[in-house]
Parts: sequence; structure tokens; C-alpha cells
Amino acid sequence: MSQSIENDSVGIVVPQVAHFDEPLALTSGNTLANYDLVYETYGKLNSDASNAILICHALSGHQHVAGKHHADDKQVGWWDNMIGPGKPIDTNRFFVVGLNNLGGCHGSTGPSSINPETGLPYGSRFPVVTVKDWVDSQARLSDRLGITQWAAVVGGSLGGMQALMWSMSFPERIRHAVVIASAPKLSAQNIAFNDVARQAILTDPDFHNGDYYQHGVVPTRGLRLARMLGHITYLSDDGMGEKFGRLLRNEKFKYSFDVEFEIESYLRYQGDKFAGYFDANTYLLMTKALDYFDPARRFGEGNLSRALARAKASFFVAAFDSDWRFAPDRSREIVKALVDNRLPVTYADIESAHGHDAFLMKDPQYFAVMRRYMDRIYREVA
Repeated sequence: MSQSIENDSVGIVVPQVAHFDEPLALTSGNTLANYDLVYETYGKLNSDASNAILICHALSGHQHVAGKHHADDKQVGWWDNMIGPGKPIDTNRFFVVGLNNLGGCHGSTGPSSINPETGLPYGSRFPVVTVKDWVDSQARLSDRLGITQWAAVVGGSLGGMQALMWSMSFPERIRHAVVIASAPKLSAQNIAFNDVARQAILTDPDFHNGDYYQHGVVPTRGLRLARMLGHITYLSDDGMGEKFGRLLRNEKFKYSFDVEFEIESYLRYQGDKFAGYFDANTYLLMTKALDYFDPARRFGEGNLSRALARAKASFFVAAFDSDWRFAPDRSREIVKALVDNRLPVTYADIESAHGHDAFLMKDPQYFAVMRRYMDRIYREVA
């Protein structure tokens, strides 16, 4: 039976591919001779291309931000509650672009892509990529689309880091940076979580040093564990307790290592689901990009205020009080650096029980402040 299309949905969307033959020099010192970027667009670009919004995805995201790929699609885009006709990022007003970053596993060139030099998947030969590399490649896509300046670059978590990097790498090409549930760099604790997740993958017997494609296997166990660990950190203790508590699947203890608590069942389901569609090498690359992100080191000799002196955009920074992975204090570091430079910034500290994942949830307070800020952007470009 066909699924209905909601009135506030962007409807059926078709991913597009942009191929680039111009070599891309990467931060690591490597070069990608050519590459593809997969992207989707929603809404209509206006005559002077001033209403374009770039949506940057987080760790496990991709280009499919809103709508469906076909009428029977049960899975909508990952930020469908935020983007669409009449939604806070209103596609009746804005031309919205979502893309899959380099290194991804949803169509853009990444470890599972065929290396033209060998005729085999890149695997272990795919270079490490950074947030700066992604932004550089996004700028080339902007050129391809005829967008000289984004009305806003928007992202949560790792996506917020890309929005920040845009403001420093291409200050003339971004009017607003919308940075949600993000941080100016990872804490030692966050790097530690990422490394434990990577070790789960790297030590999986099916990993084969990243070249598992040729062996016809997938390091499912490692990727599953990595996702389970990550998922715990994306939730708050209160939120997890409220949803699962100490609920048992059956009424009695079994005194075994089988799944007994509902939270165990939930995490294993999430791990299995993720391992079924995501690529282990991409997970490694995305977490390393998080670890390496440190614009103060790159642009400010260790000083974030000095780094952001390059920026010319206006900023919207939002944090969630239950997000212990990227706590509000980390967002306030960004705000302080912006204020130090007398850059326009709006900050929202939002109450939520959803932890780090709150930026993906439909929360009335959160959506109200987003809508108000996007209304302001629209008034500037209309």
C-alpha cells in the first residue's frame, strides 16, 4: 500500500551527483584526484541566489535531509521535522541543499567507492578527511550550483562544526552560521569515547585493515559495538531512565548474559540496525574528523577568539541543557569568542530531556527559536 505524502513534506526527492575532476588537496597532505558529491535540494533558488541554505550532516548523516525517495518509502529524511513547507527551515522560502560528505557511504566518494587507480574499493587507501576538507569540497559544490554566498550554513553536532569552519574558511560566502549542539573542539572525554568506538571496529576479525570489501565480509560486530557506545552518549541519563528504567523483558531475572533489560534490547537493536546500513571505514573517518576539529589551532594559534576574528557572519548558537556530550558550556565558549570579536550572535540554552540527540527532536521551544531566527534570515534575503 502506498504511503501518503504529508502536506508539510518536500515530497519525493531524487539524489543528484556532482562529479569533480579538479584535484582536492586535503589537510593530511593527500590529494583526491577526482570525486563525487551526492546531494539533494528542496525548494527553489531565487533569481539572485540569495536564499540558499546548506545543511551539514552529523556523524552518521547523509544528503537525505527531508522528504522521501519514493511514495512507499517508510523512512523520511533525517531532519524532516525541521525542513519543509511551513517548517522552521521553510522550503517555500529557502532553497535547501543537503549533501553527503567525502568519506561517506551514501554515494559521495568514500572508502567503499572504486579507486580508479586500482579498480578496487579504496578501503584502507582512502585518505583521512577533515572538517576543513569537507568545507572546501562544499564550496566547490556551491560554485557548481551558482551560489556565491549562503544565506545560512546550518548544522548540529559535527554539522555545527562545519558551519563554524565555513565562517572562518570562507567568511565572504556565508551570511549566517547556525551552530546547534556543537563545540569548538572535542574534550579529552569525547576523544576517548571515539577511540573506544574505533578500537571496537579496528579489532574486529573481519576488519582486514580496512580492506574487508575484497574479503566479502563486514566488520559488523565492531560497528555494532561502536554504535551502541555512541548511542549511550547521545542520550541523557534522565531521558534513558524515563524511557527504559530497569524494565525487564520478562518478569524474572534469568541469571545469564542474555538480553534481560529493555535498555539492552534497545541498544542491540540500534547497533544491529546501524551495522546493516553504515560503513565501518566511514565511521572511523567521521570520528577522526571530529577529533581533529580545532579551528583555534588552525587559525588562531590556539586562541578561539583570534580564530573567529576572520568571521563576518552573524551567528545563531543553540545548546541543550541535558546534552552532556556537547554541553552548553562548550557552546558558550563559541559565544564568548564571537562576543570578543563583536560579531552578532544569538544564543539559546534550551531545556530538553533528550541529551545530545535533542537537536533532531521536535521540541516546541527549540523549534520556536529556530523559526524566529530563520524568519530573520528570510527578511534579509527576500
